[in-house]
Amino acid sequence: MSPNTPSSSAGGAGSADSAAPRRNSKRPKYSKFTQQELPACKPILTPRWVISAFMLVSIVFIPIGVVSLFASRDVVEIIDRYETACIPDNFKNDKLAYIQSPGDKSCNRTITVKKLMKQPIYVYYQLDNFYQNHRRYVKSRSDSQLKDPSSENDVSSCKPEDVTQNGTSIVPCGLIAWSLFNDTYDFSLNNQQLPVNKKGISWKSDRDSKFGRDVFPKNFQNGTLRGGKLLDPTVPLSEQEDLIVWMRTAALPTFRKLYGKIERDLQPNEVIHVTLQNNYNTYSFNGKKKLVLSTTSWLGGKNDFLGIAYLTVGGLCFFLALSFTVVYLVKPSSEHIT
Repeated sequence: MSPNTPSSSAGGAGSADSAAPRRNSKRPKYSKFTQQELPACKPILTPRWVISAFMLVSIVFIPIGVVSLFASRDVVEIIDRYETACIPDNFKNDKLAYIQSPGDKSCNRTITVKKLMKQPIYVYYQLDNFYQNHRRYVKSRSDSQLKDPSSENDVSSCKPEDVTQNGTSIVPCGLIAWSLFNDTYDFSLNNQQLPVNKKGISWKSDRDSKFGRDVFPKNFQNGTLRGGKLLDPTVPLSEQEDLIVWMRTAALPTFRKLYGKIERDLQPNEVIHVTLQNNYNTYSFNGKKKLVLSTTSWLGGKNDFLGIAYLTVGGLCFFLALSFTVVYLVKPSSEHIT
């Protein structure tokens, strides 16, 4: 038998294999995408390209940082911390007893304008060490109840401020609404009332979409322990803008919320007299309260972080570009990749 002639046994095995059912393969269907055979760009980062990229970033970032810093420095801001100053001398050692006692808690403060403040001047209250982002606090609200009067009894997520002692629902329910900020500020200048416009201080989308025009407060702050500000039961929630501003919870423990707007210019050296009601309890958690008057720029309020960040990144890229340039000039690469 010729060695090139296949044996009958081999032929039999081959025919048997072809006749057997084909096994399912886990191999993926072939395509240029799955096999990574698509056209690709593989740039070679030569020293010149790296130096140029760092220099370009620095040329763009440094001017943006300078402009941002100048815009922030143009904002005029007055901050008055008052939670300790508004405690009578006989309660200095027991501030919590003072804030929990009944009676008038008015306090007079004076604010001196140091630079021209052009209208509108925004009035904020600032709270420190107040964690509005606590999980149970954030969940203690009913969005459906705030929007739809037919969902008045949807208070399952509002505990412990969900229903009164007789079982009727609280509107608005939950800890967020219950802890509404209740300090008030009255301003006067040259023995004349300085009006504060409290209209339009909340987001329009919140007024139109999240708070109903036919939903009114009901049984609010009627419990044995009062949390904060009272709400007018004859005014719909969509017009209670202090509540709307407060219900948009802050992400950080130090935050500001808009109280109103002063719609007139304040000249340098003018003295503003503030009569405030120191009602809000921040003493039980060592919180701070501040009254803030601030103008704005085209970039927003006073915040140096954005400008400093741009300058830092731009300066670092400029330093790296100079360093790589010196290294490249002192010891140029002799390798050429073709």
